[in-house]
Amino acid sequence: MKFTGRKFLSTLVAASIAGSAFLAAAASAKDVELTNVSYDPTRELYKAYNQVFTDYYKKTKGVTVTVTQSHGGSGKQALEVANGLEADVVTLALEGDVDAVQKAGLIKENYVKDFPLDSSPYTSTIVFLVRAGNPKNIKDWNDLVRDGVGVVTPNPKTSGGARWNYLAAWYYFEKAGQDEKQIVESIRKLFSNVVVLDSGARGSTTSFVENGQGDVLVAWENEAFLSLAEYPGKYEIVVPSISILCQPTVAVVDEVVDDHGTREVATDYLNYLYSDEAQRVEAKWYYRPSNQAILKEFAHTSNSNTITSIPADGKWIVTNVELTDIGHFGGWKQTIAKHFANGALFDSIYEKK
Repeated sequence: MKFTGRKFLSTLVAASIAGSAFLAAAASAKDVELTNVSYDPTRELYKAYNQVFTDYYKKTKGVTVTVTQSHGGSGKQALEVANGLEADVVTLALEGDVDAVQKAGLIKENYVKDFPLDSSPYTSTIVFLVRAGNPKNIKDWNDLVRDGVGVVTPNPKTSGGARWNYLAAWYYFEKAGQDEKQIVESIRKLFSNVVVLDSGARGSTTSFVENGQGDVLVAWENEAFLSLAEYPGKYEIVVPSISILCQPTVAVVDEVVDDHGTREVATDYLNYLYSDEAQRVEAKWYYRPSNQAILKEFAHTSNSNTITSIPADGKWIVTNVELTDIGHFGGWKQTIAKHFANGALFDSIYEKK
């Protein structure tokens, strides 16, 4: 084929554009951006994990991954994603919050089967953080309903951690032999002692630790240990006799990854949370690894329910506490409908506190 004059020039320009597009596509194949929308207390965990994952991915697949994080109250974060915040993955405080994203049509049904252990790569529980010396002598949930005890907990309407707090307290009073009417009154008394109801768990930590509000913070276990590490000698952890197994849930946001072309990397990002390397990172930041062998590396049985400092041996996980789980309450759909939906039990409790 013979090219002359203007025809040759236009063909050359077209070839140049096509070549540039090919090079750009080749470059983009080695450069992937992910957005992980998570909840408040995972800031430190995912800062560490993102570095581990991106190093691993670059080394094994030659792909440079950049991860953008978003944090806030878990329920609020779920609503943001449902309303258009483009998350490739969500790593929220509980399955019920991921359900809200699924109901918006962004995640396929049965997403909990996409990853091991119902898509819960690590767990946690709920403990109390008190000031050094425990001046109000707070030992268990019944102490949170005493007159003169100022409680700090986030709002169950916006915070996943707050929902775990509420359910742990509910289970304690149930195990104490109270019927449902009595439990409701105990929970109402507990919330009447709440001095500040922040929208998320990290805000509650700030209110208690930095702003000096309240006598006890009802907290994620990892939040409490982070406070011990940051303010040595100023706080103590009290492990109640009964608590709850908190199961944060992860999911790929199907509609977004298909639009972004990031499904493979997003899936690998969540799968790697179950790797031995990642499980130890999770434990380092005071989450409980789902790998039982690795969990045992960090677990101990204590004769005391009070922890005054970070254990030097790294064995921080207290095993002698009775934990219920969400199955006891019938699963998240039933639990949200009964306790946390608009007009449900929590609304009636807090309105009349």
